[in-house]
Amino acid sequence: MTTGQEFPIWMGIAKQYLGVKEVPGPGADPTIKRMLHSTNIGAPYDHSDETPWCSASVNLIMSEARDIDPRIPLPTHSAAAVSWATWGTELEYGQYGCIVVMSRPGGHHGGFYYDEDDEGVQILGGNQGDAECIKRFPWSMIMNFRWPKGYPLEEV
Repeated sequence: MTTGQEFPIWMGIAKQYLGVKEVPGPGADPTIKRMLHSTNIGAPYDHSDETPWCSASVNLIMSEARDIDPRIPLPTHSAAAVSWATWGTELEYGQYGCIVVMSRPGGHHGGFYYDEDDEGVQILGGNQGDAECIKRFPWSMIMNFRWPKGYPLEEV
């Protein structure tokens, strides 16, 4: 690992996407389209930032991290956030950078664990208020925490 590089490396990558947001109307943000193309959702859904894209964000970020460090397993390539619920290894507690899978009315949501407090977990993720941002979600929504199988939990 390069000295001074954030651990885990995918969090440094994820932070570079903060501020990406949907384009109102018929247009689509090209970064969100690239995220959607990292999944198996296919056309026409991968051409619209109106398509739910939280899992697509995680997929692209983990793919880019894997390009840097091949110890990171392949992402799910699924546009469904619940696909991350069985990926990697389950953690008992949240860890900075782990993937958080949540249940919500109408489906699921996923992103990266950033921090927590008594109210809930702060998630760095996509499709949160139509943007890539950090947002708090209540503890009652949290299904599980996932970590890349075989990847160290601490910088070595």
